[in-house]
Amino acid sequence: MPGPAAADGPHGIDNLRAGAHAAGPAGPAGPAEPADFESRLDRRGVQFLPRPDVPEPPEVSALSWMVTDLTDGKVLAAKDAHRPLPPASTLKTLFALTVLPKFSQGAVHTVSLEDLAGIESGSSLAGLKEDMPYQVADLWHGVFLSSGSDAVHTLASMNGGWRKTIDDMQETARRLGARDTRVESADGFDTPGQVSSAYDLSLFGQAGLTDPDFAHFASTKRAELPQDGGPDAFTLQNTNRLLVGSRGVRPYDGLIGVKNGYTTHAGNTLIAAARRDGRTLLVTLMNPRSGGRNAVYEETRDLLDWGFEAAPRAAAVGVLPTVEPVERTGETQPVAHRPRPVPLHKAGVVAQPDGARLTRNWWFLSAAGAVGIIAVAGLGTVLWRRRRTVRASPGGGSESA
Repeated sequence: MPGPAAADGPHGIDNLRAGAHAAGPAGPAGPAEPADFESRLDRRGVQFLPRPDVPEPPEVSALSWMVTDLTDGKVLAAKDAHRPLPPASTLKTLFALTVLPKFSQGAVHTVSLEDLAGIESGSSLAGLKEDMPYQVADLWHGVFLSSGSDAVHTLASMNGGWRKTIDDMQETARRLGARDTRVESADGFDTPGQVSSAYDLSLFGQAGLTDPDFAHFASTKRAELPQDGGPDAFTLQNTNRLLVGSRGVRPYDGLIGVKNGYTTHAGNTLIAAARRDGRTLLVTLMNPRSGGRNAVYEETRDLLDWGFEAAPRAAAVGVLPTVEPVERTGETQPVAHRPRPVPLHKAGVVAQPDGARLTRNWWFLSAAGAVGIIAVAGLGTVLWRRRRTVRASPGGGSESA
């Protein structure tokens, strides 16, 4: 009887063993692999198993990368998958996996000066204002679209504080088998000792895409902040150029997120997922060295194109473990006006169209005898006061997602 996947290697559960994404009969996902096939992900350099009619992966300049077929968890190819490197804002995916399940998206939080304390100079900001009420969904738009450290700090404060959130993130990484990751800053800002890997970022991307709210935020192109409007509202656009198509990058057909990042120490990093013809691929790419301003996006595009061509016949060099369902501790509610997708190994998440945004529903019921129910639509006036925002000054270690 096949047993569960075991953490055989020094870096976690990455061996192709029965009990992870178990290999089945030959079919759309490709031919079955032997149950005792050993992972090559601990090896250095590019890992790829040649097969007839399977093209070799493209040459890219990134220090580390990995291409995974989320249909069955097979890693199609990788380069130095466990190499520890600074992750920049892609670490916000681990932050979201840790904190997103804890709060209802419709809950309202008024941002305080204490929430915004400790933001590093040069950090990306969503533009939150002190003393202004925001729904939790607004804060997550700030995290995913603008890579806003002000949104991360606010949510971390709600979670019990910066240090507690870092500890919680480290525990989430441990639970997922992400043994290369060391968390020192919840927003991914350059901090001594903070590292992750292409393998661990793949774990975070896979786990996130099985959660409907994570998948929604990661695929949203534009949103209003706050989403209910008001005199201080403005539009956020996702900084993931491969998703929205900007600054000389064409949008990738079928892309469904996930998260980009940049710091002066980490260089450019990216987790990207795309779905075509019932197959979902995940690419993680860290620190391209070619010098091109859009190298992280174009190299990811090349790897995705290769993956969709090679996936039906490619042999696996490793496998990602099966993701456990997300545990939610708060009183959660789904993001409004969208179906809740099933996990990606069964069906994919569709990218949100431009202008897709969350909405708030208030239900007021008033009894009017036995004749019927009258809907009361009187909303109280909200006092919007402009207060100073936290502004980052340019300098070393700046982050621009």
